[in-house]
Amino acid sequence: MNESIVEGRNPVIESFRAGKEIEKVLILDGCHDGPVMTVKREASKKHVPVKYVEKEVLDRISSTGHHQGVIAYIAAYEYSDMEDMFEKAKEKGEDPFFIMLEHIEDPHNLGAIIRTANMAGAHGVIIPKDRACGLTSTVARTSAGALNYTGVAKVTNLSRTIDDLKKRGVWTVCADMDGEVMYDLNLKGPICLVIGNEGEGVGRLLKEKCDMIAKIPTSGDIDSLNASVAAGVMAFEIVRQRIR
Repeated sequence: MNESIVEGRNPVIESFRAGKEIEKVLILDGCHDGPVMTVKREASKKHVPVKYVEKEVLDRISSTGHHQGVIAYIAAYEYSDMEDMFEKAKEKGEDPFFIMLEHIEDPHNLGAIIRTANMAGAHGVIIPKDRACGLTSTVARTSAGALNYTGVAKVTNLSRTIDDLKKRGVWTVCADMDGEVMYDLNLKGPICLVIGNEGEGVGRLLKEKCDMIAKIPTSGDIDSLNASVAAGVMAFEIVRQRIR
């Protein structure tokens, strides 16, 4: 399925009401009439980000030339839910293994992490609704087909999701340079790996929720890895501990 756009005020409103998975909405800067306010209300209900842009931006994206000041992006793939992911682990007779991403905004990073998740045998990827890249066509291409096999769940609140995972016996570990060396931690059993965004890493509140904080040992001159690389290193340490 390809990423698509919906153009025009009423078509966007009807897309919301029909339950389409809308990633974001672009609205002409300064436009606040009745239908546009309805679009904003529908977006707010579904926690869909709205961005005000110049007319030139909308004209460039539009394929019809009749956007009426409103364009919505529809997800390229359907999202999974947490129950699907737990069921997948159960069907395989494996301890649940998830990768949670906090505000990953680069589609190439997200696609690469989904690909890594699939190769590492993770049962799903968890992303937030706000301040995060969704399942765009770029993500699908970068995942190299992994999106066909590895589900992605979009949740409203990562912190509450961690609480829910803990109630179901899943341990959480986040990657952070102030943690213990990952080789010294027990990463076996039901586990969720938490990876922070490209610039700031895992936020303080989410870090405090995690059961373990894992440091990837490095010897270079800079102090951080790309998010997708960090996810790969940590994910395959979990794989190593599971199979040894």
